[in-house]
Amino acid sequence: MKVIKTTLICILFCSILSYGQNVQDIINQVDITRLTQTLNEFTGEQTTTVDGNTVTILNRQQANNDLAADYLVEQFEALDNLTITDQTFNTNGRNIIATQLGKTNPNDIYIVCAHYDTVDDYCADDNATGTAAVLEIARILSKQCLDNTIIYALWDEEEIGLRGSAFFADLAAANGDNILGVLNMDMMGYDGDNPGQPGDNQFDIDFRDIAGSIAMKNDIVTVLNTYTFDLEVVEVPNGTTASDHASFWFAGTAPSDAFTAVLVGESWETNDETPFYHTSGDRFTTLDIPYYHEMVKLVTGYMVTKGNLIAVDNTVSQTMTMLTSNQSSASYQWYNCDTDMPISGATNQSFTPTANGNYAVEVISGTCTERSDCLSFNTLGLDSFSEEEVNVFPNPVKTDLHIESTIGNQDLQINLYDLSGKLILNTISSNELTSLNLKDIPQGIYFLNVLSSEKTGTYKIVKE
Repeated sequence: MKVIKTTLICILFCSILSYGQNVQDIINQVDITRLTQTLNEFTGEQTTTVDGNTVTILNRQQANNDLAADYLVEQFEALDNLTITDQTFNTNGRNIIATQLGKTNPNDIYIVCAHYDTVDDYCADDNATGTAAVLEIARILSKQCLDNTIIYALWDEEEIGLRGSAFFADLAAANGDNILGVLNMDMMGYDGDNPGQPGDNQFDIDFRDIAGSIAMKNDIVTVLNTYTFDLEVVEVPNGTTASDHASFWFAGTAPSDAFTAVLVGESWETNDETPFYHTSGDRFTTLDIPYYHEMVKLVTGYMVTKGNLIAVDNTVSQTMTMLTSNQSSASYQWYNCDTDMPISGATNQSFTPTANGNYAVEVISGTCTERSDCLSFNTLGLDSFSEEEVNVFPNPVKTDLHIESTIGNQDLQINLYDLSGKLILNTISSNELTSLNLKDIPQGIYFLNVLSSEKTGTYKIVKE
């Protein structure tokens, strides 16, 4: 395996990253690795951190789910441009709501939502899948300027009567809120059909002729047919009332109070729902993660379409010596991501770091301010590893990528990036042989950077 030459890295990153963001670009940002991690953390399959403590969120039943709610608050708080509301509606009930105010039409509101409470331990499909999807969509869209307001809502006490969503919907009706559409996600990760067989990757849209719900269903189908998804829609015109979208159909005290709403989920209509419904057997290992990934991408595409993306590009081009914002004719402020502090004097479109580290740019265009992802910059003053010092194999790779080192007992910083420069996996190792499990990342081309205190190497990796 040969190290990619510096000039080739510059050509690849400069050419690949120089594009303006559009709806398809936003859809492509849905990260299967992040979704997988959130699902495992939120179902108790692995530990996580809440309020600085290592915890296990095993059970989210309505009388025992404050830990889960606190986790959701912290996940939203880690994002920019959101106002978080921890809405208590009875003794135990807590809706966790994050609002991203529209830049042009702040009173035009779209809601993407799911319930987070359960009836048993784990409950991955019902409804950690919807919850993780809301968090992932918020992570992506909160970095963007949108004309319209998006509310990311996670309801409590759905399992005992849609209480959390009903409280919110009735309050919105009483206030006369201009809610233009509510997209509810409930159980969206199970598909029992074998790949390539009839019925594979089918999903339901439940709707009724209430407010503008038929038109909303049609808009989702338009997004499905406009962009690239591996999904097949099943339209359910007499949609179920057994999930939180129904709270918006029947909001308020009169039929005129009803809001536009639909449900998106796995295909109960074709009897292809999880066999582990409402049991502790509903676990991460029973989910079809590629199918789930497609579902989250579809909802992301619909939400960014209705939010109406403002044309500001917050991506960054990277060479071995310089970082450049891809948005021209704007104001800029570069940040040190390791300290989350602005860098004094770094206000040009391009920035030349004087030290290795992680950097981002804040782009200000009119009333819109967006910040890029943090990019790792670690090539200053370092020689390259020889082929004898670092060996990366197999390449192409299907599951496990191995990094073999002969440089002795030194820590190696190992980072895997996608073609956009986004960090996918990272670890620190002093072992002679380190393995990265790439089974769940999509097929494509990636770049592996291996860094010691004295040398660096970047390797082109093909994931099959």
